[in-house]
Parts: sequence; C-alpha cells; structure tokens
Amino acid sequence: MTEDATAPAVSDGAASRERREKIRQRVADEGFVQIKALAEAYDVSVMTIHRDLDVLQSKGWLRKIRGGATAQPSAMYHGDVRHRLQAMAEAKRQLADAAAGLVSPGDSIMIDESTTGLSVAELLPSRGPLTVITNFLAAVNLLAGKPDIDLIALGGAYYPAYDAFLGLRTCDAIRSLHADVLFMSTTAITNGHCYHQSQETVAVKLALMDSADRRVLLVDHSKFAKNGLHQLAPLTAFDLVIVDSGTPEEELAALRTRGVPLHVAGSDTPLP
Repeated sequence: MTEDATAPAVSDGAASRERREKIRQRVADEGFVQIKALAEAYDVSVMTIHRDLDVLQSKGWLRKIRGGATAQPSAMYHGDVRHRLQAMAEAKRQLADAAAGLVSPGDSIMIDESTTGLSVAELLPSRGPLTVITNFLAAVNLLAGKPDIDLIALGGAYYPAYDAFLGLRTCDAIRSLHADVLFMSTTAITNGHCYHQSQETVAVKLALMDSADRRVLLVDHSKFAKNGLHQLAPLTAFDLVIVDSGTPEEELAALRTRGVPLHVAGSDTPLP
C-alpha cells in the first residue's frame, strides 16, 4: 500500500492534511490507535503514517509510542484538550464549586488554560458583575456575550492542542493587567512542586501568578500520580491550594507538613 507518486503536489498536500485530521480525531476518540491499523484504514504505507504522526506530535495533538499513537498525557505531552475535558469531570466540578465560593461581585479574575479553570468559568456568570481575563479560547467562547461579564481575551500565538494562546506576546499582555484572584491548575505535582510539559505553558502561568493578588491552585487527586518535565513553582507559592475529596489522606498529610495552605473541596471546613 503506497500513495500515488504521480498525484499533483497540491492534491497530495490536501489529501495529507485531510488524512492527518482524521488520524488526530481518531486518536482523540479512541485514546490509542495502532500504526498498522491507520495504514490499512487510509490505504497508505506504514512510513507515511509515521510521518503523519511526527507532524501531529510536533503540533502537540498526540504522542507517538511504540506501535501507535495515544492521546494520553505523559511527562512530555500535555494531552489533547478533548481528552482532558473528559478526564476527572466530577472532581473538576467539585473543585469549581469550592473556587466559586471565593468570588465576589466586582472581582477581577484570571483563569489559565486548564480544563479545571474552564469548570470555574462555567459558574462565573451567576456571580457577576465580574471581569474575567483568560488565554483559554474555550473559556473565551464560553463567556463571550454573557451579561455581567467583562471579558478580556489574552492574545498571542495560538496552540491548537491547548486551545489557548501562549508565548511572549501572551506574557506581555498579562503583565499589563492586574487581577484580584487567579484560578489555575497544574499537570503534575511531585515533591511539593507543580510541573508542566511545555516551557510556553510555564512562562504564561508564571506571568499570571505575578499579576494576581491572590493565587488559587485547583488540583484533582490524579495530579499526584503524574509526572511533568518543567517545574513551575512550589505549592507554597499559592495563597490557597484546593484539592478534591478523592485525594488520599497521605497526600493531604504530606501537603500540611510542607506548610501548604490547603482546603479539601466538599468538606465541612469553611473556605479561608
């Protein structure tokens, strides 16, 4: 099975783009797809699929592994936003409910590109009037035109796999603003520090942290079992860390020992 070498270059380019988009969607839907299965499905060579996956991986859509491709995150790969939206949905709702209790009418709020932050954004229209600042296009689309929400969208270079704007221009835009509270999440927590997969993400999150009076980190319990490549900050750099009720007691004890300002969402303890 090989591609037609006599096909015009323009047509071949269009066909390649269409095939890669189908591959991207299939990997996101199924979580893992074998290279051999993709080659058979699209009637191309295994080497062509390898090249397709290399392109998609370079853009952050998926991760190549032995024999196939996956949408599952790793220490080097953040995970497709569609996959992230489906993960830990109940824990994210619990965290968002707790975070919303910290919001007062008139506040200015920053939200990062995390899907946990998106769960917070869903609750904000009922808490207005508010000013919301975000680099997450999904949150921009959610809040655009909502009554009592003054929305500031942070521009920059658009990263489709994150559905967010990142880079130097985004950081510059953040530094020109100031907010009452920042709600953000993290990819992984190791030894009391936050980690992420990309330097671009770390740079933007650091700028957000520097531009808010109060920093609130929202963490579901799965983050304690994951790894990241680039260190962001210690948990003690946040004014409050909110975890979900599924967080193991040993993790809670370790956080308290480190002096992390902690709240367990869904508990009877009032928010500080």
